[in-house]
Amino acid sequence: MVTASLRQALLDDPTLRVLIVDDSAVTRCVLSRIVDTLQGAQVVAAVGGIAPAIAVLRERPIDLILLDINLPGTDGLSGLPDLFTVAPDARVIILSGECADGSPVALHALALGAAATIAKPLSTPLAGGFAARLAALVAEVMKGPVRPASGTQGDAFDIIAIGASTGGIHALAPLLQAIPPELDVPILVTQHLPGSFTEYFAQQLSALARRPVDVARDSLRIQRGRLVLAPGDAHIRVVPTTDGAATRLDRSPSLSGCMPSVDPMFESVAQVYGARALGVVLSGMGRDGCRGAERIRAQGGVVAVQDQASSVVWGMPGAIAESGLATTIGTPVQLGEFIARRKRPA
Repeated sequence: MVTASLRQALLDDPTLRVLIVDDSAVTRCVLSRIVDTLQGAQVVAAVGGIAPAIAVLRERPIDLILLDINLPGTDGLSGLPDLFTVAPDARVIILSGECADGSPVALHALALGAAATIAKPLSTPLAGGFAARLAALVAEVMKGPVRPASGTQGDAFDIIAIGASTGGIHALAPLLQAIPPELDVPILVTQHLPGSFTEYFAQQLSALARRPVDVARDSLRIQRGRLVLAPGDAHIRVVPTTDGAATRLDRSPSLSGCMPSVDPMFESVAQVYGARALGVVLSGMGRDGCRGAERIRAQGGVVAVQDQASSVVWGMPGAIAESGLATTIGTPVQLGEFIARRKRPA
């Protein structure tokens, strides 16, 4: 059954044109049946590889591509850039048993421009409520504009500090992709992740943000045009230097119990950058970041949070919004567009 959110997403164009790319004829059939249950959706073609998919895209307009990874010849991830070359406005959902939320494969797919990923059931294609989960994901992916707007005004902020937890990885991708590479304000990111994952996540962030990424360390200089990621075993604190600012690692227990925690990053950013600081809080469980957001606002800075509808968990952004500390609330794309416009809210 089509969801209300998907029906709303299809109001402007009653036909959602779908291309299915999967090497299994059985899976192509099952996915076609799922798409057929979505009101207003139509399977334009179901093919078994990248080459025939490109042939379809050259002949027919496609809104959504359901793409498998394990394909004969060119695999799905390797072929994804070629698909975007032919159909730059199409959205892509990667379907694979390797795409568990937060897995290296899922992060790689998002870094390459996929709108979302979903793990296929390990048994039958319809196991575990897969049809309902895919329908809900299609509804989410088809929301909002394909291409974010960018602006050319002067910078309103000297630092952008982003905090996230559960669901934050998926939110970071569209947010960072909405920020143009020429906006070289330094970005700090604290994402609740284990330390063993830090280096790989840094590589993926570099692709998403289209800028170099450093894992924070003591005395690391904060530079324009670069992103700094908190390691899994320490908080980022920002300290002033004679020629700008640098990071210092803090491993003391945080009030939120998180390691790394968003609060120390926000608190130090507020102290060093004052009214020129922008704090962003994405999907996450708990209240981490709320105390730090209060410090940023007290210094005249701006705090933006992800909205409830697009958040996997609205704990962290919700705590800030409900405390009246949020200056701006929106989807990850909208928050990225807000940053790209480089304008402070009125």
